[in-house]
Amino acid sequence: MPRSTNAVSSRRRRKKILKSAKGFYGARSKVYTVAKNAVEKSFSYAFSGRKRRKRDFKSLWIQRINAGIRKSGKMSYSVFMKKLSDKKIKLNRKFLSDFSMNDPKTFKKIVDYIIS
Repeated sequence: MPRSTNAVSSRRRRKKILKSAKGFYGARSKVYTVAKNAVEKSFSYAFSGRKRRKRDFKSLWIQRINAGIRKSGKMSYSVFMKKLSDKKIKLNRKFLSDFSMNDPKTFKKIVDYIIS
């Protein structure tokens, strides 16, 4: 019985990897074995990057809220968040940072309500 190589599937698999490696430098985008390693590594970076992006955005929101609080009142971020939870106001950091940046009047009202 002759040996079967299944060239169609092999070619398809290699083309998929080389397509994923498009934009890489040198052999990383041309040579299959090198490209395969580069693509696997890039997938691991992409996975961790999706987790990191969430962390970075939360940090950015906290910085914006803190800047808005210090501009409009006399308290820190941690005190503000504690008083927010004590008053049972359920606003997440994303909305609070948006108010702080784009609608300072509304944010000032929130801060004044929490202080009183």
